[in-house]
Amino acid sequence: MAIINRGCRFLGMRGIKYVFSFMSLLCVRHAGAQVTGGQFAMEFLRLSTSPHTSALGGISVANPDNDISLVAQNPAMMRPGLHNQLSLNYNSFYGDINIMNLQYGYHVPDINTSFFGGVQYLNYGSFFETDNTGNINGDFHAVDYSVTVGASRTYLEHWRYGAAIKWAGSALYQSSATALLVDIGVNYFDTATLWDFGATAKNMGSMVKKYDKTNGAEPLPFDLQIGISKKFKHMPLRIFTTIHHLYEWDVRYDNPTDNISTNILGTTDSSKLNETHFADKLFRHFIFGAELALGKHLLITGSYNYLHRKELAISTKTGAAGFAFGVGIDLNKFQIHYARNYYHIAGAYNEIGLNFAMNKLLSIGKANGKKLWKAEYPDWN
Repeated sequence: MAIINRGCRFLGMRGIKYVFSFMSLLCVRHAGAQVTGGQFAMEFLRLSTSPHTSALGGISVANPDNDISLVAQNPAMMRPGLHNQLSLNYNSFYGDINIMNLQYGYHVPDINTSFFGGVQYLNYGSFFETDNTGNINGDFHAVDYSVTVGASRTYLEHWRYGAAIKWAGSALYQSSATALLVDIGVNYFDTATLWDFGATAKNMGSMVKKYDKTNGAEPLPFDLQIGISKKFKHMPLRIFTTIHHLYEWDVRYDNPTDNISTNILGTTDSSKLNETHFADKLFRHFIFGAELALGKHLLITGSYNYLHRKELAISTKTGAAGFAFGVGIDLNKFQIHYARNYYHIAGAYNEIGLNFAMNKLLSIGKANGKKLWKAEYPDWN
């Protein structure tokens, strides 16, 4: 055990530097990458894995709330305070797609390491298999899934660093694929000033089995994200700013109508060709959110995702595209989270989640008469 502890302390001293150096390298490596929809395998890995995250715009890498589901966004968010917490989430997504997520955390004080695991499952339903004349020859199902295990450790007083390994799989008609991926992250939380900073590199890895062996590269949906949040001491409010796709400046959809339009005389006007769209390109990387705590048991959340609004709103009517709202209720032994996310004017999707304090509900996590629940450990270190 002494050898393990010495090794963990060595990783703690070097880990933060290694993580930041690696993230900087990733920015350079992917600087020329093209962010275009439909060009990546395992795109489902970009989806939010909980209503709490969905209510914050789909990404939340700097959120110190007592919610185990948030560790799927940044492995460094796992900490002793989330020990023995279980999260179950259900998402009634568009097109009758059913999405289920599970997260569980456990802290091991002997080596001062917090572990977690998770499962993501998407069921696209049953489809008819037909020939070119419409005759039904049978049916088939389509599913995507991922299984994650990870761990995090503390460094100095305010820092944590973590990593997670993901096995992702997909079965779509007669094609199937698998991939092995890694997430790494760091988090800084100051309990005095209530500032939180997080950074994570997601979905690094390669395909183990391609959908089609004759295909060339099937890139995975890598992303580099940072986030910052601040809770006010004398106000029950926390504000969030998240920046995504840090490795690529221009993530605008290449829409020809943005450059050429038709004037009232019916002729084409190409004057927009030389526009730089600087502000538009900049804010497509940003998500803004806020959480308002009403007492000790109720949390109201709202967010605005500029990229979602610009990509999914239509020119004649934008509606609430890009906005998301949520509510959380903390009842001590369990939490209830609900989110409503507006992607498009066609409608919103609803998501619900339950977090359970397993020790308090089922007496799980006791050893030799000693309770191994979060009250036995500091929340952060």
